[in-house]
Amino acid sequence: MGRFKNNKKSRVIVKPIPKKNQEDVSHVTGDKIPKSFVFSRMKLPGPVKQLQMDLRKLMLPYTALSLKEKKRNTLRDFLNVSGPMGVTHFLMLSKTASSLSLRVARTPQGPTLTFKIHQYSLASDIAQSQLRPRCPQDLFKSPPLIVLSGFGSQELHLKLATIMFQNIFPAIDINTVKLSTCQRLVLLNYNKDTKLIDFRHYSIRLQPVGVSRRIRKFVQNHQVPDLRNLQDVSDFVTKAGYGSESEGDEEAATVTLSSDLGRVNKGSTKSAVKLQEIGPRMTMQLVKVEEGLCTGGIIFSEYENVDGKKEKLKKKQDEEGAEEEEEDSEEEDEEGSEEDGEDMDEDFED
Repeated sequence: MGRFKNNKKSRVIVKPIPKKNQEDVSHVTGDKIPKSFVFSRMKLPGPVKQLQMDLRKLMLPYTALSLKEKKRNTLRDFLNVSGPMGVTHFLMLSKTASSLSLRVARTPQGPTLTFKIHQYSLASDIAQSQLRPRCPQDLFKSPPLIVLSGFGSQELHLKLATIMFQNIFPAIDINTVKLSTCQRLVLLNYNKDTKLIDFRHYSIRLQPVGVSRRIRKFVQNHQVPDLRNLQDVSDFVTKAGYGSESEGDEEAATVTLSSDLGRVNKGSTKSAVKLQEIGPRMTMQLVKVEEGLCTGGIIFSEYENVDGKKEKLKKKQDEEGAEEEEEDSEEEDEEGSEEDGEDMDEDFED
């Protein structure tokens, strides 16, 4: 008996986040809020697969955390699904035998930026390296803030990278933004000497200045303190003093809050702003910029620049070598003409 063919097209399985918890239009710009897909079109090794999941968590809440891709899925499959869901950006990881790369693309027509990842650390690696890792439950309910450093260049590829990263997260209005939504920070620092980009992901926390850690925990957790070894309640506050438990508030940046934030940080009081890295961490390099979505004309290529510089250097060396040969030949001609003149003089004397 013949086998029936499966005529169903390959589909991308997406578990969308309920729309009642999200806004579709930014109240700051009036445009659609940027949303993203983080995926790969190949089978990734375990650590790189975990890096992909860390990037999905970083892009929350405007991303598909439960996106399931298959080998037969093509880029057009993702593109067909992204339109109805309002997805504006693709983040695509790919791994070869020699390198790991990340493509950041604007849908549906590009451009596409390709980054070569030189080093990376997972969120779990960052947490294991810390004495007190911090990851509260509501940390990923709001999108992160974006900070770019060192991108103030007139080069076209850096301008495109700046625009891409600025538009991949929702814009904020500093006059109306709620402080409770500023929970995370994504920092990208460009080094013009090495041409490397340091990618970091932090959590933001505020601590009231001049309040000991013991008092903060008591107010935040509402737990009854252990007073068995104390003579008086005042010893609970004065026993250790402020200097040993304040965690160095003087070293942190301090701000004056305009409104209450949580149970400890009150409006019109000074609080210390502290950043704690939560990962993932990457060191990457922009190697190519394409006009379209993973296709089209090449606007910038780091490899072509390197080859062009080598060709120019080789051409310059060849020109210098040719000039030296010409100078040597001219000197030889002059010496030869002088010897011929001396021989002629000797013939006349004879």
